[in-house]
Amino acid sequence: MCTMTHFAVTHEPAFALNTSAFETVPAMEPCGREPLFQVIPAGNGFFHIREKSTGLVRGFRENHNAACALARSLESRIELLASEHLR
Repeated sequence: MCTMTHFAVTHEPAFALNTSAFETVPAMEPCGREPLFQVIPAGNGFFHIREKSTGLVRGFRENHNAACALARSLESRIELLASEHLR
């Protein structure tokens, strides 16, 4: 037979939330430079890789992840060329 005595006991909370930690929004640290390319939706399932400085489309992909990978690849090529010209 259940006497319901286990419900009558008050329990301490398992943990205490530190609400002051949730009140402040952490500051975003800038990465140091702006990206050179943007991935832009260009229709149903297509994405253009646009160069921000000129506005020209430098490539396209059917998959967003592939478009981001191409944008990173193009950006690393530009950085590589720039570092070779500085020598």
